[in-house]
Amino acid sequence: MDDGRADGPRSPAPDGAPAALLENHRRALRGVLGSFATGITVLTAGRELPRGMTANSFTSVSLDPPLVLVCVLRTAALHDLVLDEKAFAVSVLAAGQEPIARRFADRTRPRGAREFEAVDTEPGRRTGAPILSGALAWLECGLEAVYDGGDHSILLGAVLDAGRGPDTDALLFYGGAFHRLAPSTV
Repeated sequence: MDDGRADGPRSPAPDGAPAALLENHRRALRGVLGSFATGITVLTAGRELPRGMTANSFTSVSLDPPLVLVCVLRTAALHDLVLDEKAFAVSVLAAGQEPIARRFADRTRPRGAREFEAVDTEPGRRTGAPILSGALAWLECGLEAVYDGGDHSILLGAVLDAGRGPDTDALLFYGGAFHRLAPSTV
């Protein structure tokens, strides 16, 4: 059926398809999913030797009880630390924090004690995980459940503590690029 769009629905690549065809489908899917604007967060965990990563696959789940979820690539350095600590923190980034978003998305960034050396943080009161100074908002979470999500784990967090930072522009990701969103004046 032709829906009149040049970029209309496509069937998924068949199992056993050549690698080039699968890569084309992945790229097309990435383009489709990039059409959804998301906020940007930095997910952190660890008291002694913390780790962090930029994440835009974050959402609220429930207010009663307060639950959030974030998806983490299973091979990410942070993944096993969250599972071991059974806790994590989420800092919602302000528009001026794009360099921080880029830093924690860079797989070549310094690791270990140097990972947070250029970033101002405070340890969370409940989890000890770093909370980024200047973030629009932050949450500390206990790990409630872990679900299979393909090459990612879906981490369900029970909110233990939360707060808001300055009322400033938000950092968004849309169409493969960072953007600013001004707070509403309504």
